[in-house]
Amino acid sequence: MELTRRHAWALTPPQAIALQRQLAAELVTDRPIDLAAVRLVAGVDVSVKAGLSRAAVVVLTFPGLEVVETVTAALPTPFPYIPGLLSFREGPALEVAFERLQRTPDVFIFDGMGTAHPRRIGIASHLGLWLNRPTVGCGKTWLFGQHAPPGPARGAWSPLVDAGQVIGAALRTRTGVKPVYVSPGHLADLPTAIELTLRCAPRYRLPEPIRRAHQAAGEF
Repeated sequence: MELTRRHAWALTPPQAIALQRQLAAELVTDRPIDLAAVRLVAGVDVSVKAGLSRAAVVVLTFPGLEVVETVTAALPTPFPYIPGLLSFREGPALEVAFERLQRTPDVFIFDGMGTAHPRRIGIASHLGLWLNRPTVGCGKTWLFGQHAPPGPARGAWSPLVDAGQVIGAALRTRTGVKPVYVSPGHLADLPTAIELTLRCAPRYRLPEPIRRAHQAAGEF
């Protein structure tokens, strides 16, 4: 798969923050994903252990959610752990993995955040600018923003809000199970990001693309 390389990864933390602010202005987060046209959905995850970043991208059919391609890549972790700068820690390994894809997914779901981020540019948003495809962030744990508890039933959600702006949603993908945190990445909006997440999570709390990518990143 071809990428649009936007910058070098070797930056200091202050340079990375400045770059995030610059790139955030380019994001498109009010465009509905054309779910009727989606045929392939990719899950994206990175496992960081012992100084090594192991990236995995798993491509599934949609809406059938059958795995058709899995790619992985491993690189020394180049960036320290700093909340809000995850993409600089995981991006280099993901770049290699994306380049190994033989198929081009219609949409990507990241295990991480999109606009639900202090500077509105989590890893799903940041890498969306490299992919030029709709991207969605779906985090397992809360990172940023405030929300009321969503209702207990599957499909219930509460807005995730910061400074009066809705930046994502706390979404219940299974009845009675703790929510996931969904936000647009790039070339997506919140309503269709929520719908895609639910349609990709027919059985488990995590959407199947992310669940498969998490397994692949840990196994190899």
